[in-house]
Amino acid sequence: MVSERNPAKQVCVIGAGPSGLVAARELRKEGHTAVVVEQNHDIGGQWLYQPKVEGEEELGRSKFLKVHSSIYASLRLFSPREIMGFSDFPFVVKKGRDMKRFPGHRELLLYLQDFCEWFGLREMIRFNTRVEYVGMLDSDQVGRDLKWVVKTRDMEFDAEKMVEEVFDAVVVATGHYSNPRLPSIKGMDVWKRKQMHSHIYRVPDPFLNEVVVVVGNSMSGQDISMELVDVAKQIHLSAKSLDISEGLSKVISKHDSLHLRPEIESLHEDGRVVFVDGYSTVADTIIYCTGYSYSFPFLDTKGIVTVDDDRVGPLYEHTFPPSLAPSLSFVGIPRKLIGFPFFESQAIWIAQLLSGKRTLPSFHDMMQSVKDFYQSRDIAGIPKHNTHDLANFEYCDKYGDNVGFPHLEEWRKELCISAIIKGLVDLEGFRDAWDDNELLQVALQSPHFSQFPQSPSPHLTP
Repeated sequence: MVSERNPAKQVCVIGAGPSGLVAARELRKEGHTAVVVEQNHDIGGQWLYQPKVEGEEELGRSKFLKVHSSIYASLRLFSPREIMGFSDFPFVVKKGRDMKRFPGHRELLLYLQDFCEWFGLREMIRFNTRVEYVGMLDSDQVGRDLKWVVKTRDMEFDAEKMVEEVFDAVVVATGHYSNPRLPSIKGMDVWKRKQMHSHIYRVPDPFLNEVVVVVGNSMSGQDISMELVDVAKQIHLSAKSLDISEGLSKVISKHDSLHLRPEIESLHEDGRVVFVDGYSTVADTIIYCTGYSYSFPFLDTKGIVTVDDDRVGPLYEHTFPPSLAPSLSFVGIPRKLIGFPFFESQAIWIAQLLSGKRTLPSFHDMMQSVKDFYQSRDIAGIPKHNTHDLANFEYCDKYGDNVGFPHLEEWRKELCISAIIKGLVDLEGFRDAWDDNELLQVALQSPHFSQFPQSPSPHLTP
């Protein structure tokens, strides 16, 4: 709904990853003053690789993690670069850089740095600054004129000093791949050997000649298992289901040291790992590739916004707490979608709501929408911890309609699906043995690429 304009707002954006950067751009475009607070020394968020993890608690149980990025050294994108760019800033190939269609993680960081420079966002960012507290200035004033207290520390020059500021609005853009989600396994607390979450896995070298149990066969679990076959003595990949993809089955059949196992029943002080089928092995290390939880340790909403088994809520359209919106919003909560364009549509909606260009439905209607969504997930049998796993192009298009954001191009959807299918069949080679050249040409000739003054290179390498 379109409305009259409000005065420009002072907005704090927490995080300078993809979602925080595009939020900052859209807020400034709408005339607001945005301050981006970033705990690291550079932009990128999850894509700012952090090789040194020695100071991090191995299972990530600390309230404030020292290491934000969960990227390992060898990680390559799971999606082709063509689908990943923001709507007006394509992820083009650049000479002298990683020109692969599924490049390594550093190439995406460089893309984000290019985005930051192109739109002049760096001047808006306070680096090496950690947010300690975000709360309502006056919790009795919940409503239209709510303001927010933000307390930060400069971790580089004066970590002892707390700086307190007041903002008209706060955008939380801290990502969702940092705070480890751990299983509950009998004996975890008494197993005396090394246990770690994949959050701090970087390279395979420390596992030379070890027996390693990898828990979880997500993409990271599969990637890490395949990388370990060259150094570890044995790898036991523990999965919830033994009904695995053709691609993973092919990999396991090629390597005598890689074994598929069911879930773990128990861990024992002598190092034994017992699986539910009765098989047991003495392991040196257990790596939990069991995903991540949403965590906002700095945020105090007096219980209005909670995280319950990875359900952040209540959030209208995964973005707005009905009683606090639009002064508090979240960008980047949904998972299993083409992220960057969706983050962009979220950012536009937030910025236009704050400027008064658009308005939200009533509190009652927003709450009803949230309840209806939860009910639909329950009926579909989707666990609560998968609340924000959307995997739905139609939802992304419908969301964009709130601000007239263009629907995902058909080529973008088809390239996404093609990569997923290819990965299920050829896990080891899908990034390099692509056969969608005709579709690729449709993408490269589309307005998404042709509108940008810098043309992509015609020489794409596998």
